[in-house]
Amino acid sequence: MAALLICITGEPVLHRVATPVLQFDDTLRELVSSMFATMEAAPGVGLAAPQVGVDARVFVYDYTDDDDVQMRGVAINPELLIAPLTLRDANDDDDLEGCLSVPGERFALRRSDRALLRATDLDGKQFEIDAHGWLARIFQHEYDHLEGVLYVDRLAHPLDRAAAKAIRKRSWGSAGNSWLPGRDHLDD
Repeated sequence: MAALLICITGEPVLHRVATPVLQFDDTLRELVSSMFATMEAAPGVGLAAPQVGVDARVFVYDYTDDDDVQMRGVAINPELLIAPLTLRDANDDDDLEGCLSVPGERFALRRSDRALLRATDLDGKQFEIDAHGWLARIFQHEYDHLEGVLYVDRLAHPLDRAAAKAIRKRSWGSAGNSWLPGRDHLDD
């Protein structure tokens, strides 16, 4: 499968709640395959359907932890239960986050260290993953996309202003902006 265009912040599909998936068919399988190809080409560790312009509650992920254990999969119509945050400020050492829909920008955002993902796979089977650390962060980030929220929308002051300034500087924030992994280099 070839990489798909990735929508940049401002595209309406990124800023609304995604529609549940009702059909588990070849069209869905093709979408998921293309999403994996896009995520790999970008490169990224997660990608939600709205990021490729598709209004569907689907995300893919591919993460290898510090013990070289690879966690790769698809979550369809997910639910996410998030553990409460510990009290501390966000910092660049532990909390730096980026997004393929805000390419090239990275800001510190506090996320919970634990999340329980409940979702359905491509075969229509339900599953559950108790995620910790970076995988929990990935699930929270991708789930937010399905809720119409980008990580820059969650930033606290003064990082929220820095993100808004970066978006304005690149003339993003309105419909019609996208990039193609392997062709465009917007993260420079």
